Amino acid sequence: MANAHLQGVEISATQFLDIWRHYDNDGNGYIEGKELQNFIEELQQARKQAGLELTEKMKAFVEEYGQNADGKIGIAELVQILPTEENFLLFFRQQLKSCTEFMQTWRRYDADHSGYIEAEELKSFLKDLLQKAKKSYDDKKLEEYTETTLKIFDSNNDGKLCLAEMARLLPENENFLLKFQHVKMPAKEFNKIFELYDQDGNGYMDENELDALLKDLCEKNQKVLDIKNISTYKNAIMALSDGGKLYRTELALVLCAEEN
Repeated sequence: MANAHLQGVEISATQFLDIWRHYDNDGNGYIEGKELQNFIEELQQARKQAGLELTEKMKAFVEEYGQNADGKIGIAELVQILPTEENFLLFFRQQLKSCTEFMQTWRRYDADHSGYIEAEELKSFLKDLLQKAKKSYDDKKLEEYTETTLKIFDSNNDGKLCLAEMARLLPENENFLLKFQHVKMPAKEFNKIFELYDQDGNGYMDENELDALLKDLCEKNQKVLDIKNISTYKNAIMALSDGGKLYRTELALVLCAEEN
C-alpha cells in the first residue's frame, strides 16, 4: 500500500499518514536506520515504476541519506520530500520558521490555555493557514487535514496535542523542546524551583528571573543544554508569556513532567 502511495504525483493527507506509519514501524517518531534504507529503496522503485523522475529534493535526500545506516528523519523532513497534496503539513513549516514563532503560534491557538491544542483549536489553526496560503478547501478536506494531523502527532492517542507532540513539526535542530524533555521535573520540584527564581514573589517570572533559571539549568545539564543557546531558549519560552509575565502554568509546559 505504502509503495503504491509513493507512485503518486500528488499524495493525499491520508496517504501521507499511511506512508509515515508504514516506515516508522516502531512508532518512535522517526524513520531511521533500516526503516530509512527501506524507504529510500522503495521510493526509488515506486517512482521508476510510475515512470516518474525523482524530484530535486528527493535526489538531494537520497544523496544525503542513501549510504547513511545511522540516518534518521522526523516528520518535518519527510514532508519536504514527498509531493503531498496541498502540502498541508508544509503550511506548518512555513508558518513556524523558528522555535519562537512556534511558541507564539501555540499560545495563539491554545485559546483556552489548557496546555493542549484540541481538535477544534487545531481546525481553526489549519483553516487560518489555508486561507493565508490562498488555498481552496472545503469542510470535508479541512476535517481530513485535522484528523490526519491529530493521528500523526498525537502519540498518546488522547485526541489532543500537547506542546511536545506539536513540536515534532519543527526540524530537529530547531526543536529546543526535545532538549528540555531531558530536564523536565516532577510537579513538586518544579513548584519549588518556580518559587525560588520568582525572587519578588509576584507569581510570575520576568525575563531576568527566567534568564537566571536557564543559566543554572544549562550549567547543571551541560550535556543536553548549550549555554550559548540561552537567548534562543529564553526568547522561545517568553513567547508563551503574557506581556512579559511568565506565569507558572506557561513555564510548566516546558519544565514540568506530566504525572500519570
